[in-house]
Amino acid sequence: MQSSSDRRVFLWLAFAASAVVAIGLFFVPAFIIRPFTHQTPTGLALAMALRQHAPWGTLATALVCLILALVLWGVANWWRKIVIALVMVLVGFSAVMSRLNYFEWMFHPVPSAQFESESASKLDKGEMILAVRFGSDARAYPIREMAYHHVLNDVVASVPVAVTY
Repeated sequence: MQSSSDRRVFLWLAFAASAVVAIGLFFVPAFIIRPFTHQTPTGLALAMALRQHAPWGTLATALVCLILALVLWGVANWWRKIVIALVMVLVGFSAVMSRLNYFEWMFHPVPSAQFESESASKLDKGEMILAVRFGSDARAYPIREMAYHHVLNDVVASVPVAVTY
């Protein structure tokens, strides 16, 4: 027969493990998929797989955490109650955030394209650009700006284009 102390240790370990899974399902993809950082194919595949399963995974582990937190709350002293509350805030945050497309917040769309003449531009001579030309109408989009915004809708020679990088 299990002692009361063994049961509490098991409950705390189960609470910690389910909290780590819930928090990890949100934070691991958010950490791996960051703009302007190197992403390996394996890391990106892991992040996308976790991202796909995160909404249901965080919900299931959040429910397990909640049940375990309620059981542990009755036998916990004041500082353990603080730990339980803080962990549950992180678990709840992860469960909510895993349902949102937080990657959209990393990139800000260009509200409207603004262009300057070649002589008025402040681009360095070695700066890379994306160029689009239809007939006599041409546009140049600095890679530095496109890397931040990723998509720009524009019209070149009356032809709508979506410029991406």
